[in-house]
Amino acid sequence: MFKLGHFVDGVWSQYSHPAIFSVERNQTNESKLLATAPRSDPAIFRALVNGLNPHLFLLYVLHTPRGEGKAGRYQSNSIDHADFANFLSCFEDFFQSDSRFDLWAHSPADRATIVWDRHDLIHVYGIVEHAVTALRGLGFQQGCPIINFVHQHYYHHENDERAAQLLTAFDWNWSPLRSEDEQ
Repeated sequence: MFKLGHFVDGVWSQYSHPAIFSVERNQTNESKLLATAPRSDPAIFRALVNGLNPHLFLLYVLHTPRGEGKAGRYQSNSIDHADFANFLSCFEDFFQSDSRFDLWAHSPADRATIVWDRHDLIHVYGIVEHAVTALRGLGFQQGCPIINFVHQHYYHHENDERAAQLLTAFDWNWSPLRSEDEQ
């Protein structure tokens, strides 16, 4: 099972980004990094989040539920790196094979946020220099991470039970989706 597909020779096949990143500056001259998650590999997200100071907050944005819970933003209470590592390991198979979510990690101490979205793109705000170093250490090169082709997201019924279990992993604080969260 895979989460992101593209049409090749008449067949929907798994799409895997090349290992690339780019750094951009916004209108207020703040840096933002955009990277890929080849093969939907959670190790990329893990490596970037491990660079954050402790007392993290996770935000699980459930934009396309399949009965496991209500669409919305599920925010954890403050967690440490061990809690994060356990959570990511426990649900690694789900994260690699389903597109019903976006996953965010935030460190108030660093004023940094890392977002792994449904397109297997990772957005980094606040710790861009660290992210560049971490990604280069993983073999990433500079490039232009984009989704500009016909693609398909997968929401596998085989993952419904895992998705429901994920919603019991923390004492989540729920809030409604924002307009930018919706598909």
